[in-house]
Amino acid sequence: MAVPLRLSEEIEIPAAELLIRTSRSSGSGGQHANVTESRVEVSFDIAGSPSLPEWARERLMERLGRNAIAIAQDERSQLRNREIATERLARRLRDALARPPRRHATRPSRAARERRLQEKRQASERKSSRRPPTVE
Repeated sequence: MAVPLRLSEEIEIPAAELLIRTSRSSGSGGQHANVTESRVEVSFDIAGSPSLPEWARERLMERLGRNAIAIAQDERSQLRNREIATERLARRLRDALARPPRRHATRPSRAARERRLQEKRQASERKSSRRPPTVE
């Protein structure tokens, strides 16, 4: 029995909404890699999911698009790769749902203000030196 994907206290994605595909893994592995489908791809249709609240669907679609995909081919075992891919997908979804940290405004230091003003004076001097002399 497949376990649902728990993203937070109020958001849980049923395993039936996850699409799991397997294929042959790339890279070395000899005869074993040539016959086993150990690469696992887990995808989740964000736009079509009835289990997501509207605010979560909007935030996920804004940050990840219509579908979220995670791939694992790290292990020789398909079962272990399925666990890894599912955890990667859950981490991507959790990270996308998280609110960005609030930025605390800071004042520029005295040295930074002085540098900025000095750069402005230099730019002004550079531009005024390009002008033709005035005729009096």
